[in-house]
Amino acid sequence: MPEDTRDGRPARVRRRFDPAGPVTGLFFLTLAGLFLAEGLAGEPILPTTALVPVVLIGLGLVGTVRVLTRGRRRTLR
Repeated sequence: MPEDTRDGRPARVRRRFDPAGPVTGLFFLTLAGLFLAEGLAGEPILPTTALVPVVLIGLGLVGTVRVLTRGRRRTLR
């Protein structure tokens, strides 16, 4: 619980930066851009044999970042 300041108002709670959101957003924006480019070009940008492992590895990395930074999102009351 935040301590009061001298004038009686509660002190502001300082929030730490959580990198999970931006990392997840960049991953999905990159995937969306890749699929959009492939759809507009009419031919595959990456072959399916390369795209599937890239997506699975990316999802694993996003999940790892979210698990490692879980403490930054949790607020205890």
